[in-house]
Amino acid sequence: MQRKNRQCQKFPKIKLIKHQEMWTLTAQGWAIAIALIAYLTFFIFTHIHSFLAVTSPIESAEVLVVEGWLPDYAIEKALTEFKNGSYHQIITTGGTLGKGSYLTGYNNFADVSADTFIKLGLEAEKVIAVPTPFVVKDRSYASAAEFYRWLSTSNLKIESINLFSLDVHARRSWFLFRKILTPHIKVGVIAATTQDYNPSKWWASSEGVRTILDEGIAYLYARFLNWKA
Repeated sequence: MQRKNRQCQKFPKIKLIKHQEMWTLTAQGWAIAIALIAYLTFFIFTHIHSFLAVTSPIESAEVLVVEGWLPDYAIEKALTEFKNGSYHQIITTGGTLGKGSYLTGYNNFADVSADTFIKLGLEAEKVIAVPTPFVVKDRSYASAAEFYRWLSTSNLKIESINLFSLDVHARRSWFLFRKILTPHIKVGVIAATTQDYNPSKWWASSEGVRTILDEGIAYLYARFLNWKA
């Protein structure tokens, strides 16, 4: 009886590995998978810039909305677009300056870009600055929201705008402005060409790679996780 009890008290066997069947790719399957990955990589490299730096203007747009943080050469291109289009007004957006306000006397990008247009010869009555209140994050969303808030309280009644942005930032800004303004206002977009790197060979410079990665991730975050970006 004691011997039988001792046998019952023995610990069960512990198995660390086991045999099982599994599916895996054949040589032909691996070849097709590698070819597909290579094709997708090539496709992304050759199309991601044009996707992010989107230009899709509305021909009859009445207002040109310019993101105020744009560099001077992009502001010049925006002025050319204004003169060649059917626009009645330029509206600049933009948040607070991070540096230089004590020296320049400007507190936000909207005022800086508006006065730059005037300095370049645009009549003062044709440009309006709509500064964005200070925010720690979601700056692009805040600019679009403040523009919509200002527009809803102004005497300016419009049906369509073109948003003027820079390079690969255009896709994200266009998405956010459309989210806030449609269906009340149609939104087109124009992306100025950057001078920081060669857009057709963005992978050949560190600036191009950083910009594409930053804006690509930011767009995906805005599009699928949090469109307030």
